[in-house]
Amino acid sequence: MSEMTIEEIKEYLPHRYPFLLIDRVLEFEKDQRILAIKNVTMNEPFFPGHFPHIAVMPGVLVIEAMAQAAAVLSLRSLGYKNDGKWVYYFVGIDGARFKKPVIPGDTLRIEVKQGVARRGIGRFSAIARVGEQLAAEAELLCALRKIGE
Repeated sequence: MSEMTIEEIKEYLPHRYPFLLIDRVLEFEKDQRILAIKNVTMNEPFFPGHFPHIAVMPGVLVIEAMAQAAAVLSLRSLGYKNDGKWVYYFVGIDGARFKKPVIPGDTLRIEVKQGVARRGIGRFSAIARVGEQLAAEAELLCALRKIGE
């Protein structure tokens, strides 16, 4: 189990502000699981429009944070860094459920477990919690592709 800083995360993901949605990796088990966090602040660029009367992190961005954690799990396990030769696409989602709104001040704890992976496509089980409370859950499909193919 090894932690990763934001700079280490950026070695694996092509995402940058404002679309890099994980801040730190707390735990990493090769080919097994990852625990990452997103510190949600009022300074997020989406809050002025979602919603002006009550700030709520869009559910699709919670799912995107899960997919980014899945990408780090897979890419780090495989040894593929963000070198411009590979991209890890988010290609499917099943059973997405949102249980609690994510608001400024929350720390989103994202746990992703790797399921079956073959021919560059991986299945992942993901949950996001705020404290002990479940905020969202989903099954994700991601595909590793060489850029230009």
